[in-house]
Amino acid sequence: MMVKNDIEYMDIALDLAIKGINTCMPNPRVGCVIVKNNKIIGQGWHSQTGDSHAEIMALNNAKGNTDNSTVYITLEPCTHTGNTPPCVNALIEAKVKKVIFAMNDPNPKVFGRSKDILQASGIEVKNGLLENESKEINLGFIKRMTKGLPFIRTKIAASLDGKTALSNGKSQWITSKESRQDVQKYRARSCCILTSIATVIADNPSMNVRLDDFDDEYQPKRIILDSNLRIAGEETILKLPGEKYIYTLKKDHNDPQIRSIIRTTKEVNGRVALLDVMKNLGSNEMNEVLVEAGSVLNGALLKENLIDEIVLYLAPCFLGSKAKGMFDLPILNKMSEIYNFKINDVNQIGPDIKVILRK
Repeated sequence: MMVKNDIEYMDIALDLAIKGINTCMPNPRVGCVIVKNNKIIGQGWHSQTGDSHAEIMALNNAKGNTDNSTVYITLEPCTHTGNTPPCVNALIEAKVKKVIFAMNDPNPKVFGRSKDILQASGIEVKNGLLENESKEINLGFIKRMTKGLPFIRTKIAASLDGKTALSNGKSQWITSKESRQDVQKYRARSCCILTSIATVIADNPSMNVRLDDFDDEYQPKRIILDSNLRIAGEETILKLPGEKYIYTLKKDHNDPQIRSIIRTTKEVNGRVALLDVMKNLGSNEMNEVLVEAGSVLNGALLKENLIDEIVLYLAPCFLGSKAKGMFDLPILNKMSEIYNFKINDVNQIGPDIKVILRK
C-alpha cells in the first residue's frame, strides 16, 4: 500500500474544508485529518456556526485512538473560547504527537498563539503547508479579519465586445445556461448578494441560490442599495426565502411592510456611500459579497477601489457600440488612470469564456 505524504493528507483536509463552503459563514472553512501509523483514523470539517470545529469532529471520529497521531488542519487551531471551547486544549488532551496546519488564523484573538501553546505541551508543530490553497478558500474571512471589509466579487455577463445589455436595457440572456448555472455556485458561497434598485426595477431579479441540493436555510442575504427608497414592495427579491436589507438615505418608506431598512448618513453624489456600506457589512460578519448589478454600480465600486475580484462570463456574440458597457466610468485621458487587474484564471463554460480577474 502506498504511504501518503504530508501534502496528500493536507489535500484531503482541504477537500473536507470545502464541504462547509456554503454553510459555515461567518466562520472560516476548515478541514482536519488525523493520521496514525500511515492510516487516517479521524476526519472532520466545520459545517456551520455553533457546531463543532473541524478538529473536534475529527477527534470524535477517531474515537479516542489519537495518542502519538499526526493532525493535519487547514487553519491554525483556535486558542480562545467562542461558541465552542479552544481546539488547542482538545488536541493536547488527545495526546497527539504532531500538528501540521496550513495557515495562521487571521483572527487577532488567535493569530500565531497556538504554536507556542502546543509546543509547550510537547507537541511538534509545523505550519505553512499548502498555505495558499487554504487562503484561497478563505479569502473573505481573511479580508474581514485583517481589514474589516468583505471580499467583494462582482459577476458580469457580457458579449465579446464588452457589452452587458442592449441600449434598451434588455440583457436576458447574453450568456449560456451553463454560465448561469455556474453563477449559482458563487451565490451559494457568498454571505450576501448586493444589487442596486436600478437593477431590481429593470429586471425584477430573484437573486437566490437555485441549486438542487441547496437548503433555503442557507440562502445568502440580499442587499439592495436604494438611496431614495424607490422600492415598491412587490418585487420578487423581497418575497423569496432569506434575509433582505435595504440601504438608503431616507428615513422611512411610506409602506410599513417595507422593513429591514438601514439608513446611512454619509452620501456620495446623492447616493449611499459605498465604503460605509461595505464597512457595515464587514462589521456584520459578511465575508464574501457577490455584486450582481449594472454598469453604474459596478463603475462606482471600481472607482472607489472596492472590487477584489471580477468573474467575467464572455459570450461569443457582439451587441454593438450603442449597447451598455460593463462599467460606467468617466473619460480617462492618461494610461496611468486605467484600472488594472491580473488574470487569475481562464476557462470555457459551455460556449462561453469565463475569466477571473483579481487585484
